[in-house]
Amino acid sequence: MKPVKPEVNAYIEKVMDVYHHTPGTLGRIRREDRRLALELHKRGVSLDVVQEALLLATARRSLRAMDAAPLAPVRSLHYFVPVIEELIATPLPDGYARYLKQKLRKLQAEHDQSISAQARQRKPG
Repeated sequence: MKPVKPEVNAYIEKVMDVYHHTPGTLGRIRREDRRLALELHKRGVSLDVVQEALLLATARRSLRAMDAAPLAPVRSLHYFVPVIEELIATPLPDGYARYLKQKLRKLQAEHDQSISAQARQRKPG
């Protein structure tokens, strides 16, 4: 990728941070994920839409029937593109993202602990 402006880079880094911390993902960032974030920026997709799409998709994956088969982890930011498109066409109602964050609080805490543990394991010691 050629050099990008600081504000574009800040957008990409924020998208990568949100993706990295999204429950149900592997927490790994690939070159293709960065390219997609750049493409989203070029299209004018707001950070709010990206964040809400990841939140909504996580809720859909997590808040399902208890007897449903477990889903494989999300391996790419591209998984979320259909939900991003959905929210561009039909934004979430006011307050719904806040409601979803509340519903997913425990799952988020477990995911954050998991990626912290992975980071500690990677550190040379």
